[in-house]
Amino acid sequence: MHTGLNNQKELVFKTGLTQLRSLKCLLFGITLCAMPVVHSSDSITLPGPHLESDFSVEQAISNRRSVREFSDKPLSLAEVSQLLWSAQGMTDDKGLRSAPSAGALYPLVLYLVVGNVKDLEPGIYQYSPVGHKLLRIKEGDSRKELSSAAIQQHWMKDSAVLLVFSAIEKKTTWKYGQRGIRYIHIEVGHSAQNVFLQAQSLGLGAAVVGAFDDNRIETILNLPDGEQVLYLMPVGRSQTE
Repeated sequence: MHTGLNNQKELVFKTGLTQLRSLKCLLFGITLCAMPVVHSSDSITLPGPHLESDFSVEQAISNRRSVREFSDKPLSLAEVSQLLWSAQGMTDDKGLRSAPSAGALYPLVLYLVVGNVKDLEPGIYQYSPVGHKLLRIKEGDSRKELSSAAIQQHWMKDSAVLLVFSAIEKKTTWKYGQRGIRYIHIEVGHSAQNVFLQAQSLGLGAAVVGAFDDNRIETILNLPDGEQVLYLMPVGRSQTE
């Protein structure tokens, strides 16, 4: 009798302990998702994105090519707005975004390296999906520095802007463990493809770059601990335009 009662108490204790650990994990995940990535008093609200165009998805898929030769013509702020929205913009009032994310945890962080955009000073900006705005984190044109860090791919510095995708892995791994890293790599592919197709519909050229010195890129962007750079994406007007 006593043995059965003791076993029952032990089972209740273990169940409660498991539930407590689950609650701690949940609270940890909520805290991570709510954490701001950067603090900046210098913010720029972007023009609202267009949700319709005369350029079909099928046409964008058919015409999409990687472009590595750019003209010196600037992008407009409206074009920059559309590119950033396609990558990580909010698409409803619940906070869901333009690219799918495992568990809707959104570990990606998106930076815009500006060199040649009308009405936008050269510098490095972080894109905030909340409010659809840019937060300036560094002044000056960093395109040449980034292209040098990308194994001397000097053509990159001729693009009007460079999109830099990074990720905070803990935002996904707290829930999915090490497999969450795979989910993050899948997610950045979704986001970059959105940019490719959006660029095509705007008559712009783009390419993706995965060959770079991680430490140098992270130093240039001054990324915090726990955030890793994943992908570089130069965008501009092609020379054939």
